[in-house]
Amino acid sequence: MKNQVRSKRSAGFAVLAAGLLSISLAAYAGLVAGSKAPDFSAQASLGGKVFSFSLAEALKQGPVVLYFYPAAFTSGCTVEAHEFAEATDKFKALGATVIGVSHDDIETLNKFSVSECRSKFAVAADPDLSIAKSYDATAWFMPGHSDRTSFVIAPDGTVLYSYSALSPDAHVKNTMDALQQWKAKQAKPAS
Repeated sequence: MKNQVRSKRSAGFAVLAAGLLSISLAAYAGLVAGSKAPDFSAQASLGGKVFSFSLAEALKQGPVVLYFYPAAFTSGCTVEAHEFAEATDKFKALGATVIGVSHDDIETLNKFSVSECRSKFAVAADPDLSIAKSYDATAWFMPGHSDRTSFVIAPDGTVLYSYSALSPDAHVKNTMDALQQWKAKQAKPAS
């Protein structure tokens, strides 16, 4: 009887600990605001057409919304791609480029960029996770994949905002809000 009670308490504690860990990880992102964003170049696909994406070149045009996702054609990543596709015109109106990055090969991303990204924004291949590692955006719980982490990067290469959460629900809203706040500060005259 005592062992059963002890076992139930242990199981309850494990559930509580797992819940607290997931809550704390939801707000965690590798690079924090103010960090210098690591530069990278990668094969990318937009509308099924392969090109070389360069962060440095994209930043010359304005801010970049960079988001890492675990794998193309999985449920959460598909939802997130649809949401970014729907918001792409709003991001462009703010002068921002959106780029998604995953471990998938370029052939898979060619298909994903058309069907799930709706040919609205590019997705880049990071098969060895070198980009994700440089952003500290690898999934500790899923080796070989990146975590679901979003960044807003200013044209000077500074991380303005970072957010990690397994749920795709808040990534578009949060990055849009961060970008709008940054844009508003840029519009105010210096005092």
